[in-house]
Amino acid sequence: MPEASQKGWFKRLKEGLHKTSSSLTTGITQIFTHKKLDEETLSELEDLLISADVGISVSQTLIDTLRKDRLHQEISEGEVREILAKNISELLAPYVHPLPDLKAHTPFVVLVVGVNGGGKTTTIAKLAHYWQEKGVPALLVAGDTFRAAAVEQLKIWGDRLKLPVFSKEPGADAAALCFEALEQAKLDKEKLVILDTAGRLHTNINLMSELEKIRRVIKKVDETAPHLTLLVVDATLGQNAYQQVAAFQEKVHVDGLILTKLDGTAKGGVLVGLAERFKLPLYAIGCGEQINDLRPFEASDFARLLMGLTAEKT
Repeated sequence: MPEASQKGWFKRLKEGLHKTSSSLTTGITQIFTHKKLDEETLSELEDLLISADVGISVSQTLIDTLRKDRLHQEISEGEVREILAKNISELLAPYVHPLPDLKAHTPFVVLVVGVNGGGKTTTIAKLAHYWQEKGVPALLVAGDTFRAAAVEQLKIWGDRLKLPVFSKEPGADAAALCFEALEQAKLDKEKLVILDTAGRLHTNINLMSELEKIRRVIKKVDETAPHLTLLVVDATLGQNAYQQVAAFQEKVHVDGLILTKLDGTAKGGVLVGLAERFKLPLYAIGCGEQINDLRPFEASDFARLLMGLTAEKT
C-alpha cells in the first residue's frame, strides 16, 4: 500500500475507533488513581473491558495476565494501555488472514452473507475495488432478489467501478440466478465473481435455508465453490453479533469475518470477543462509507488504536 494511502487509512481507523478508544482510555485514566495495582482496580478494569464488548472470557484473560505480571506493583495508566494493547494483539494474531490472491481458482467465487442493514452490499463494492486495484476485476452478482433497492445499489456501485453486474428482475429465484451467473462467468473466463445475497435475520429459517440452497447450486457449476464465504458483521450490534455469527456458522460454512461500521460504535471491542469465541479468520474491517474504507485486518494497529495509542505504522 502506498505510504500516503497507508497514513490516510490509519487516520480514518483512528477516528473510526474514537468512540471505543475514548470510552476505554477515559475509563482507564479514572480507574488508575493509585500508583499500585490492586484487586479493586483490576475488578473495575475488567468491568470496563466487558462494557466495551471485549467479552467476558477475553476480559478475564487480560486481567489475569495483568494480575500475574503487575499486581501490587507501581503502574501508570499509560503502561496499562500498552500492556493491554500488546496482549490483545497477541490474542488476535492467529486470526489475521490476508484476503486471498485469487489465483487458486478461475473464476474465484466469493459468497458474501449477513443480516439486513449490516453494510453487506457496500462491503461487496469495497472488496471489488480492493481486488480491482490489484488488477483483478470482478463480476458482481445481485443475488439479493428480495429487495429491488439492493439490486439498484449494486448496479450503482458497478457503474462507479466500471464493473459488470449480473441481475434479474426482483423476486427472481436467487439460487437459479447465482447458477446462471457462474455459468456465464465460466464462459466469459471471469477471474473473480462476488455474490451478493439477501440480507436475513439469523432467526429467519426460510432465508437461512435459501443460503444452503445457493451453496448447493453453486457446486453444480464448480464443486469447489464457493471458494470464500465471508460473513459481514455490523460492529454496532455489540453482544448481538455473537448470536448472528453462531447462526450463520451453523447454516453456512463461514470462512471468515468482515466487521463493518467500526466508526459508528463504542463497542468496537466486540471484534476481539468474536475472534476468541469463534476462532474465525478476520479478513478485513470497514471504517467509513468511502470506497477505500475497507482494508485487510492488522492486529497490532487495531489493538493499539483501540487503546488510544499510536499505530506502529505512521
